[in-house]
Formats: sequence, C-alpha cells, structure tokens
Amino acid sequence: MAVQPVRAATPVRTTTTSRGQEVVIEGRLDVRTAADLRLALHEAIATGSGDLHLHLGAAEIGDATGLGVLVESHHRARREGRRLVLAEVTPRTERLLRATRLSRVLHRPGPDTVAPLTA
Repeated sequence: MAVQPVRAATPVRTTTTSRGQEVVIEGRLDVRTAADLRLALHEAIATGSGDLHLHLGAAEIGDATGLGVLVESHHRARREGRRLVLAEVTPRTERLLRATRLSRVLHRPGPDTVAPLTA
C-alpha cells in the first residue's frame, strides 16, 4: 500500500489498495479549497484504476462549490470508466446529500463493499 502525499495546502490523502484507491479528505470543502481538491481528485482519477473510495468522515461541505467538486469528480470518474464511492460521510453530509437528492446519484457502499478506513 503506497501513500502519495498531495499538495500540503490540500487536506487530501490518497492510498492505492487492491480494490482501487482510497482518498481521505479532511477539513472544510468550500470555495477556498475547491481548486486544490479538484486537482487532487482529478489526479487520483487519472492515475488509478478501480473504484475511487472517498472518505469524508473528517470533512465538512461548507458550500455549493465543495459539493460541486464531488459531483464533477463523479462525472469525471464515470468518463474514465471508474466509479466514485462515498465510503464515509458525516451525518450532516448525509442529510445534505439527501436534501439535494444527490444521494440518488453518488454511490454509497453496501455492507460488503468497503469498510471504514482506519489510520
């Protein structure tokens, strides 16, 4: 399992595993962090294979720009023949996804798909 650090200003950690890629996003996702987050996710999508599991357990979606980056990454992953999976989300993010009906579009794992990332 190789850990590749992404830009220091971006709260993103990418790990490649046998089932695809694990991307841990920490901190606030908003207009100030969107550009760096977009670059990190695009790089992960372009350089990996298999499902891209996003762990958002330590992240907070601060505005529509942060949410838009996730939707854009979902579409980009599909164009690359990959699937973006929201592996961990906070209760607040879960409510936001339901309220915006994005829970119907963005994939969530089943009980046998992925376990929460530890470390």
